[in-house]
Amino acid sequence: MIEVSKKCIGCNKCVPVCPFAAINMIDKKATMNEACTLCGVCVQVCPVQAITITREEASARDLSGYKGVWVYVELSETGDKTHPKKIKQVTFELLSAGRKLADELGEDLCAVLLTDKNHGYEKELGEYGADKVYMVEHDELFEYNTDIFSSVIVGLVTSHKPSIMLYGATIQGRDLAPRVASTLYVGLTADCTALAIKDGLLLQSRPAFGGNIMADILAPRSRPQMSTVRPNVMKLAEPVHGRAAVVVRESARLDKSLRRVKVLERKIDHGAGTARIENANVIVSGGRGMKTKEKFKQLEEISKLLGGVVGASRAAVDLGFKEKTHQVGQSGTTVSPKLYLCFGISGAVQHIVGMKASDVIVAVNKDPNAPIFNVARYGIVGDVNEIVPKLVEALKKGK
Repeated sequence: MIEVSKKCIGCNKCVPVCPFAAINMIDKKATMNEACTLCGVCVQVCPVQAITITREEASARDLSGYKGVWVYVELSETGDKTHPKKIKQVTFELLSAGRKLADELGEDLCAVLLTDKNHGYEKELGEYGADKVYMVEHDELFEYNTDIFSSVIVGLVTSHKPSIMLYGATIQGRDLAPRVASTLYVGLTADCTALAIKDGLLLQSRPAFGGNIMADILAPRSRPQMSTVRPNVMKLAEPVHGRAAVVVRESARLDKSLRRVKVLERKIDHGAGTARIENANVIVSGGRGMKTKEKFKQLEEISKLLGGVVGASRAAVDLGFKEKTHQVGQSGTTVSPKLYLCFGISGAVQHIVGMKASDVIVAVNKDPNAPIFNVARYGIVGDVNEIVPKLVEALKKGK
């Protein structure tokens, strides 16, 4: 419920910023009409705190009207003037996982797309399983902004009432999801590594207590049930070419004054993206067992011979063997390459969470009981400092 108190001074600041044109000034007092979605933008801009929103307690909500699995579509810059943005892979991973959830619930899988201009994104979204695409096109959506994007998402959720909403655990997703959750007064499970349906509810699994255990979380009274999911942990489904999604176009009236943060200058280094560890098909990782920075550098040679990139465990990063940007694991980057080689990594839960989705895992460790062997397809028990030079020599001969 939204209320306007006697403190309202009729300043008119809330009228232009309402994305859904739901505010009129009547007798110098703000009045909300039926288009109001309780997005909270008016509360944010009111200079005298005259507008308040009271949301229902979770226990009092009627949850019967909440249906559908929603996936937030995240776009990234391409540098191509013809198609300046593309859909991030994490979106397709979420659609792949969401398709299974929606099928089990017997509900629709929907993608939520906010963009300044549509470049046929609905085609790809449909091929990866989306039944519907809720699309909002507006010039103010040309780049991500917390205030604007969260206001639009809250409005869509309030209007259509999805049961589940998933975001990528990216910089953008980790910023947007908490804002939406706090505005809607619902729960949010962050950094999930597995999703399933249990008794009609979303079972959300994530590492807890520093990654030493996995916690399973249910939100029986929270709607939508919201999660952020780490990139590269959900298996990507094969796209069904020609599969179409229904496009539902939604309108939003957005005012520039809603942006509390202004971008003064933007610089995008597209060249740096070619060696990003999360995009690699082959990763050669080393841990504490490599012993020294000099010996760790041997992994660079293996990586070059295999056309991959070098990764590292947290222990290796803490010892200064490699930069933090190359750290694989819960507190680093989650990866799912076709081939993951790990040398001198014992396999702490935190590391395994970040790489267990790899297609083929090869581990070398002198401890036959090392946990890393539990997830490896191929394991070699031995001293990495003896095995690595031999592997380098063999790869050179093979070349």
